[in-house]
Amino acid sequence: MKLLIVEDDVEYAVALKAELAQRRHDVTIADTGPSALTAVEREGFDAMILDSMLPQLTGVAVVERLRAAGHSLPVLMLSALGRSAEKIGGLTAGADDYCVKPTPAAEIEARLNALLRARGWTAGEADMLRAGDIVVSPGQHRAWRAEQPLDLTRLEFGLLAELVRHAGSFLTRAMLIERVWGYDFEPGTNIVDAQVRLLRRKLTAGGDEDPIVTKRGVGYMLRA
Repeated sequence: MKLLIVEDDVEYAVALKAELAQRRHDVTIADTGPSALTAVEREGFDAMILDSMLPQLTGVAVVERLRAAGHSLPVLMLSALGRSAEKIGGLTAGADDYCVKPTPAAEIEARLNALLRARGWTAGEADMLRAGDIVVSPGQHRAWRAEQPLDLTRLEFGLLAELVRHAGSFLTRAMLIERVWGYDFEPGTNIVDAQVRLLRRKLTAGGDEDPIVTKRGVGYMLRA
């Protein structure tokens, strides 16, 4: 599995990563809520192991933002607190399971496998995104149209994933620049328009209809 550990206790995070890596998992660590949300948008993971107490954003806030953005990524929340109120808060926010630290890596692995099975997923298929005949797998960093693989650059893939994730809704250029490029300002170039043109060519190379709608003064939308 491709896993994201979100934990500000560096020693604990590194130890857990080492144990899970020994069990043949690909593990990334994020030490804050915002960095975790950025990692999910840019890379895609099979599951998240999320500490409940984090700087900047709490674990509950991270889960709430993930779910509000439409992510179905399985989330296993960890906490040093075992009180019912903390568990209920995490699960109500959208976490799928809750463990009290320290939890053995073998148990964490078993719980994550159970969460994937509950969704009918296998490792590498988590968070599969679909819109019409377009399928995007952030975990595998692959995309298909009408079951044919698309050869996309990193930016083209990020742009398509964002459009598919919000299919049926218009995304402004500023939103795309922040989510795909990672800028918190709008550069004085037409980088979004240029990437959309390149992406359109690849999506329509087989003679298929252009699935991207442009609304002048608003932005872009992928037909749902």
